[in-house]
Amino acid sequence: MTRITPLSISTAPATSKPLLEKAQAAYSFLPNLLGNMAHAPALLEGYMMVATIFKKTSFTDTEQQIVLMSNNLLNGCKYCMAAHTTIAQGAGVPDDIIKALRTNAVISDPKLEALRQFSLSMNATRGNPDKAQVEAFLAAGYTEQNILEVILGTAMKTLSNYTNHVSETPVDDAFSDNAWSVEMAQ
Repeated sequence: MTRITPLSISTAPATSKPLLEKAQAAYSFLPNLLGNMAHAPALLEGYMMVATIFKKTSFTDTEQQIVLMSNNLLNGCKYCMAAHTTIAQGAGVPDDIIKALRTNAVISDPKLEALRQFSLSMNATRGNPDKAQVEAFLAAGYTEQNILEVILGTAMKTLSNYTNHVSETPVDDAFSDNAWSVEMAQ
């Protein structure tokens, strides 16, 4: 597997530098994922733009993390699972939901569980859920808009999860307390 070394603001291509500066200001450190993406300024810009747009969906913070962490789980992304666990904790996502997302367990709230199941099916079927999966999602109280918003979150995670796999991105110290492995979900 290829290992891509995260760039810093000083070593990044000129077009990546302002994006990395923005990220460092937002997080108080430069996440290794973004340092890796900086090798391809268009990828870095695209990812940051999609992440900003995903925050504008109709989903609550908890629902957003359900979509993102479900994709992290299926894609087996150690970096993103650790990072999004930390982000979810900071956003006030209940601990039982975070635990369920990290261990592939049922969420006790039926509507949120329907979102988790639909997010998993969207990823597992490569965007081709069957009629029953769509109907179950809609019956839980979600909408056609939400179907498309799950696709947006899935696209966002494809960009970051695949980058982390190819790069073997080291988990940042800020996320290390929430280290995760695929075995935790089995």
